[in-house]
Amino acid sequence: MGRRTAVLISGSGSNLQALIDTTAAPGSSAEIVLVVSNRADAFGLERARRAGIPASAIPHRGFSDRAGFDAAIDAALREAGVELVCLAGFMRLLTPGFVESWRDRMLNIHPSLLPAFRGADAHVQALAAGVRISGCTVHLVRPEMDTGPILLQGLVPVLPGDTVETLSRRTLEVEHVCYPRALELMVSGRVRVEAGRALVEGI
Repeated sequence: MGRRTAVLISGSGSNLQALIDTTAAPGSSAEIVLVVSNRADAFGLERARRAGIPASAIPHRGFSDRAGFDAAIDAALREAGVELVCLAGFMRLLTPGFVESWRDRMLNIHPSLLPAFRGADAHVQALAAGVRISGCTVHLVRPEMDTGPILLQGLVPVLPGDTVETLSRRTLEVEHVCYPRALELMVSGRVRVEAGRALVEGI
């Protein structure tokens, strides 16, 4: 059995699907044991159920503050014996206490080459800046949004005439390769964190 991994989502779960497909393959060192969404209508929950993975919704609107919501997420993760957490389109800011309790055990993917273009509108920022190369970043999570030691980055050319939609679509294709690979690096013990940087064996 692989390292017990949970995936937190808010939407359709395309990166979740990439992780499901990869961890289900022979030789994977990770096993997805739980999928949690803050939205009950997230299609990613259906993706999980089709794959036979326990899935639940914990709607954030049911809590009076972020700390209460995070505590419910944390309880679900610990009850499932989770060792690693992947944020995959999870559109909630997590409290510093939650993030620190999962320090160096929680991954996120962001659609830019961090530290450039943080935040929810990364593609808008990239197109406005006129960059020729964009991409995605898988990193370990820290309390500050879209920061933390970088595990892996994938490059995506920005083409003449690109829109947010076309750039987003091509970036997602690269994300679906990078995120499973970064998770495998983590669970295989090839990552160590020193002085705020992730050092990866073989890269």
